[in-house]
Amino acid sequence: MDLTFAPRQIEFWPIERLRPYARNAKMHGSDQVARIAASMACFGWTVRCMVGDDGELIADHGRVLAATELGLAEVPLIRLGHLDQAERWAYRIADNKLTEPGD
Repeated sequence: MDLTFAPRQIEFWPIERLRPYARNAKMHGSDQVARIAASMACFGWTVRCMVGDDGELIADHGRVLAATELGLAEVPLIRLGHLDQAERWAYRIADNKLTEPGD
């Protein structure tokens, strides 16, 4: 399969360049952020963040919060510049549904 829009590289951006999605439905409590941070400290950063060209987070808000807790200055990400606002919204829903427990 040829995905012409697939990113060719992971970028590293400073945390302060990122903006949380204001209507993010998935809230991360301090307990969950601490667990994410502990996992990152143990295994490294194994999952990338998704962000728009404008710096708005599309996915992985919890990892950015954990990175802040760990004192990291930058995060690995994939820029999804090809998505418009409606597609960002649809991606967020799909991404959240994929991480829900199975039936």
